[in-house]
Amino acid sequence: MAGTLYVVATPLGNLGDLSPRAADTLKRVAVVAAEDTRHSKPLLVHAGSRAELVSFHEHSTERALERILRILSEGRDVALITDAGTPAISDPGVALVAAARERGIPVVTIPGPSAVAAGLSVSGIPGDRYLFLGFLPRKGSDRRRFLLTAAASEWTVVIFEAPNRVTQLLADLLEVCGPERRAAVSREMTKVFEETRAGTLQELSEHYAEAPARGEVTVVIAGTGQQRVTEPPPDAAARAKTLLAEGLSRKDVANKLAEETGMSRNAAYRLVNEL
Repeated sequence: MAGTLYVVATPLGNLGDLSPRAADTLKRVAVVAAEDTRHSKPLLVHAGSRAELVSFHEHSTERALERILRILSEGRDVALITDAGTPAISDPGVALVAAARERGIPVVTIPGPSAVAAGLSVSGIPGDRYLFLGFLPRKGSDRRRFLLTAAASEWTVVIFEAPNRVTQLLADLLEVCGPERRAAVSREMTKVFEETRAGTLQELSEHYAEAPARGEVTVVIAGTGQQRVTEPPPDAAARAKTLLAEGLSRKDVANKLAEETGMSRNAAYRLVNEL
């Protein structure tokens, strides 16, 4: 009989937020699969767990995944944890959960802290409906597409960001959403220097340009409150011909097509060069 994969939410920072059920699970399982074993060691000590700690993170190989699945198939229970919050939410643990389900291995949630819910709850921005975008792509047409999605969303949007990139994120959001859009930036949640700053994107962008954020950050952006009217994507070839006729260079046309249609820049270059 296969073991059970427990998906265990862990504290965002304050160890007092570890639930009794989560602590009991960490003590009972044979193995704990952690994103960063060095980071998770103090948590297991706090919980009184003597489970074997193994690494499972974004850059883990297929061999690491198979090792955990083999442990489960042998009948031993495994707890999946992340550095902070709920596993498989903007987290590589989703691959392990999916693989376990495909093999018929029981998967059980041990719910608890979530940076998404925590950020929404203190933002002052409605959280009855929201769009979670996780970490945005760092550059290129993919990033632009995500930013435009956030700007056009009828509902509240939640984004994760690393502290050293918050200033750029707020500047980009300011550009696409406008200066008056309401937002909130939460950092170091549940820790000693916890801070949530709310205001317009203009105010927040100016503040964090002068005082860079520290610690993991959750950004909440108010929705438009208006239903988005979806227009059919423009015919890429026809649009390219129009832009070329306006005097734009082939490179500029390709870049514009990528932004407007979501197609890759390479595909846009090929299309323009075929005209």
